[in-house]
Amino acid sequence: MAMVAGETSGDLLAGLMMQGVRAQWPHANLYGIGGPRMQAQGFNALWPSEKLAVRGYVEVLRHYREIVGIRNQLKAQLLAKPPQVFVGVDAPDFNLDLERDLKQAGIPTVHFVCPSIWAWRADRIEKIKQSVDHVLCIFPFETDLLHAHGIPATYVGHPLAQAIPMHVDMLKARYELKLDPDRPVVALLPGSRESEITYLAERFFQAAMLLSQQQPNLQFVLPAMPSMKTRIEQIRDKVGATQVQVLKGQSHAALAACNVTLIASGTATLEAALFKKPMVIAYNMNWLSWQLMKRKKLQPWVGLPNILAQDFCVPELLQDQATPDNMSQAVLAWLRSPEKAQALVGQFETMHASLLRDTPTLAAHAIQTLVNA
Repeated sequence: MAMVAGETSGDLLAGLMMQGVRAQWPHANLYGIGGPRMQAQGFNALWPSEKLAVRGYVEVLRHYREIVGIRNQLKAQLLAKPPQVFVGVDAPDFNLDLERDLKQAGIPTVHFVCPSIWAWRADRIEKIKQSVDHVLCIFPFETDLLHAHGIPATYVGHPLAQAIPMHVDMLKARYELKLDPDRPVVALLPGSRESEITYLAERFFQAAMLLSQQQPNLQFVLPAMPSMKTRIEQIRDKVGATQVQVLKGQSHAALAACNVTLIASGTATLEAALFKKPMVIAYNMNWLSWQLMKRKKLQPWVGLPNILAQDFCVPELLQDQATPDNMSQAVLAWLRSPEKAQALVGQFETMHASLLRDTPTLAAHAIQTLVNA
């Protein structure tokens, strides 16, 4: 079985799904593009998933030749020696083109995580139809949308809803991270992509310094990808935000330990919701990429918790609004409104329950049904 998972979130989702695949096919040869979570389960990564970790039109252009080169090499390998099935995990810009070529060659194709056609780029629906034999959906409303366009799809739940417990031990997480159990904690999650660190990390550190001035007893943690840790520490030291503890990974421990998180838009916002944490979503990117992207946006929200709630249940500070001052004020508003934060916990518990399914088993069953068809 060949698989492609782009970036950290794709590796996380694929790693969780692979538990079901391994249970179904314990000796399957799994190979393609993946990250450490997949490799821990015996996945043969011909290229690391971080090679595809690029967001934004302008940023993609800088890496275009390398990414297209990887896709062409992988496609040639798969066409020369066809796998039983190909599973593309997220990364639609990379995977849909590859899946279309493989499908035309008679290789069954599965796409895990429906592209967010309900949020932006609705024109993608025809491309999905041409490229994919079956879509594994992580949100319950997606299957009806795909079925209406004649695309076979199965709702498998969100793997993170199964991986993250409904109730988390905050004190245990603080003990693990050597934090004072009695002082409030703010988790900073500026993203895992290089472009996100470039556009967000300094702002997040500046926000932390403003928060420390307002509330000196705060503790700060920032979970960093191991490959990004040194660079993030350099940015922290340049800004002077020495009160921020930069962790090597441990994003789930940081979310479990915190009272509130300042977080980049993306899969991590859903993780924060599943940890039942109040959050402030922030994002900043290349100006031209932002202009192109916002024109294709179909909903007023970009954060997954808000999209699922169909409401601004948490604040979003995007582009020019993502200033250190605005971020720090929005975080303080949560810290100073414990009753509002508690009401949000109930909302996130309902959200968690709606996403909770035996994802690995359901995904493996859908793949097996397609292979046996």
